[in-house]
Amino acid sequence: MSVDDGYDDYDTRDSDRPLAWQLFGRQQRALREMRGLTQNELGERAGYSESQIRGVELGNRKPVLKYVKKIDSALDAQGVLVAIVEDMAKRHHPDWFEKYALTEAAARKIYKYETQVVSGLLQTEAYAREVLSSYVPTLDEDEVESLVAGRIERQELLTRKPSPTLGFVIEEWVLRRPTGGKKAMCEQLEHLVACAGMRNVTIQVLETRRGSHAGFDGSMTLLEADDGTNLGYVEWQGGGRFIADPKRVSEMEQRYGILRTQALSAEHSLQRLKDLTEEMAGEL
Repeated sequence: MSVDDGYDDYDTRDSDRPLAWQLFGRQQRALREMRGLTQNELGERAGYSESQIRGVELGNRKPVLKYVKKIDSALDAQGVLVAIVEDMAKRHHPDWFEKYALTEAAARKIYKYETQVVSGLLQTEAYAREVLSSYVPTLDEDEVESLVAGRIERQELLTRKPSPTLGFVIEEWVLRRPTGGKKAMCEQLEHLVACAGMRNVTIQVLETRRGSHAGFDGSMTLLEADDGTNLGYVEWQGGGRFIADPKRVSEMEQRYGILRTQALSAEHSLQRLKDLTEEMAGEL
């Protein structure tokens, strides 16, 4: 993947256009053009306006099942479009996160700085379930379990071959919060100790007592995509954005580099994780 493959667009125009919607729209357009139909002609066949057809093909409208069934029939697609939407419904990530998940799965390097929770790549199932169960508005149980499954699936990256280089800087107070209860948090800390022992994983703890540091702008992710392209990624509530501009990525790399020097070394961080695990276990 390169800068011309959609990262700059995702950073601006595509920021509110989920990848799954865009892919479906492209498939619909390809089938429509194969049938020699205009958007207006397809709309007339299926009972939708030209603007609705255009909106779906641009990825601006979610392809709901009722719409898809009518379009599938109008294009004589023999259930192809319906199957795509049913597959989309089974995915374990929010629409806005899909593009990041695909990029992450193929990445060569990933560096993360976390300020609120343990990174999803390092979460235990119990910890992930507690975090996702805390969402507002409340998610139903099926949604929570689907998202937990997606989070655990992402962790296959840790043992993927060839191994990616993974680095994490985590705020110490995140590790002290008994998310999910002290037993669940103790298990989470034990899991972090195990992950820190992996050859391709580095975990560093940023001590709470440090007065200032380079991460006051918030959490961030740096990735090297599968073709060597360097990217940044930031999230907010209910959304995320890639950053491809070399200058902005360089600025994020500088901040992350300084954060690593301000955090405890990997060796001392591992000992801190072990100490925190003992403390939490002692409170059970």
